[in-house]
Amino acid sequence: MTDGPLLIPILGDQLTPDIAALRVADKDDSIVLMMEVADETVYVKHHKAKIAFILSAMRHHAERLRALGWTVDYVTLDAPDNEGSFTGEVARAIERHAPRAIHVTEAGEWRVRSVLDSWETRFAIPVTIHEDDRFLCSHAEFDSWAAARKQMRMEFFYRDMRRKTGLLLTEAGEPEGGQWNYDADNRKPAPDRDLLMPHPIRFRPDGVTQAVLELVADRFADHIGSLDHFHFAVTHEEALRQRRRFLDEALPRFGDYQDAMLTDEPFLWHSILSPYINAGLLDPLELCQEVEARYRAGKVPLNCAEGFIRQIIGWREYVRGVYWHEGPDYGTRNALKAQRDLPDFYWTGETDMHCLAQAIGQTIDHGYAHHIQRLMITGNFALIAGTDPHQVHVWYLEVYADAYEWVEMPNTIGMALFADGGLLGSKPYAAGGAYINRMSNYCGSCRYDVKKRVGDDACPFNALYWDFIARNERTLSRNPRMAIPYRNWQRMKPEDREATRAQAAKFLDHLA
Repeated sequence: MTDGPLLIPILGDQLTPDIAALRVADKDDSIVLMMEVADETVYVKHHKAKIAFILSAMRHHAERLRALGWTVDYVTLDAPDNEGSFTGEVARAIERHAPRAIHVTEAGEWRVRSVLDSWETRFAIPVTIHEDDRFLCSHAEFDSWAAARKQMRMEFFYRDMRRKTGLLLTEAGEPEGGQWNYDADNRKPAPDRDLLMPHPIRFRPDGVTQAVLELVADRFADHIGSLDHFHFAVTHEEALRQRRRFLDEALPRFGDYQDAMLTDEPFLWHSILSPYINAGLLDPLELCQEVEARYRAGKVPLNCAEGFIRQIIGWREYVRGVYWHEGPDYGTRNALKAQRDLPDFYWTGETDMHCLAQAIGQTIDHGYAHHIQRLMITGNFALIAGTDPHQVHVWYLEVYADAYEWVEMPNTIGMALFADGGLLGSKPYAAGGAYINRMSNYCGSCRYDVKKRVGDDACPFNALYWDFIARNERTLSRNPRMAIPYRNWQRMKPEDREATRAQAAKFLDHLA
């Protein structure tokens, strides 16, 4: 063993200055290694803006670490000797620095975890992999929680996280307001015109970001997405500015309208903070504590504070737990045996279905769509059309700036597509056009009639929904939460059922 420094690789979603591997190290006796590698940009064809955001944020984070006194060895994507992989770049760093050991914070994905696990054998030096304690719930804690239950329902996990953090609890340990969950208050359609609607900050690219944008435009020209609308924060300070914008201007109405959708309004009252939380620029617990403080100061209604906190310490932590608990084969599940190819318009946004054109179009422009657009527009269509879950999973992982496999895969495989057979969600989130019409103004601008099930101008969601119900009857009819749809299907006249399925088949044939 040499007497060289510690080598501390920092990955692209570990942009936190006190990440676990750094806390055990001495700045005077360590080399921080940051690597832009081709493998991470092309294992799926990520959105151009997603790649640009991560690379720019990494380069700015390196400067932040240097300002804090760390020695940073940074390898850019276009460096002439770049090996293109984490292992290749660690090998080159070992040649440069002759480290006595490697300390690294655990990877967020199974794919990268296997890479880190191989290093000690490959390099014949000690490798310590530290648990990522930026999350509230450890792997062991989630496994223990899951083992004690027949069904892993998020609501009960969320309550445990509330108890663990003390967020929105009374002095007696009861939920603030007497309820754990105020989701029923958070389903209002947004007003078509609201002059007070907030807008996220559009950050002007600095020299570092501009260089990254040019690199991405040249190297990833065949990837989905536009760089013309690039707006992301790429530093901790910028992320804090957007955090303040959300807390001051959007959070007080976020709860009411968190499920709403409006034409040409991609952001509404949403925080636009998930890319920064998932990359490590913002602390999720600190953010939730500030949301709670705003509620206790009378600045934010309870349903808004609770709805936001539930997304972070409830849903975000829960899907991470499911991802690691279920193992790397989770993404191959296909309980409904769906096999249809994902339609081409998912990459172009070119479709007469206005809701899909809106959700996909803004995804192409911004690398962003909010959770209801993902679940009830793009996800719902893929579900009721019988689309291959793996193809849908890859698409979601590609197109969203906040998408890492640990958070994206359970949301897609489990929540949107029911491909895990009900492990994550108690029923499929399938819906016809009526739901979209209720929660948006999309249908008023569509060439299809949301009230029609059959005919050339009938909303495709309507026939596809009932076709989904019919073709999955053997699998889903025994689900208590699906009893009403199946009763309604059986009440239809036989000729109406036949016409509905014929309408769906004609649309799907045309789609193919």
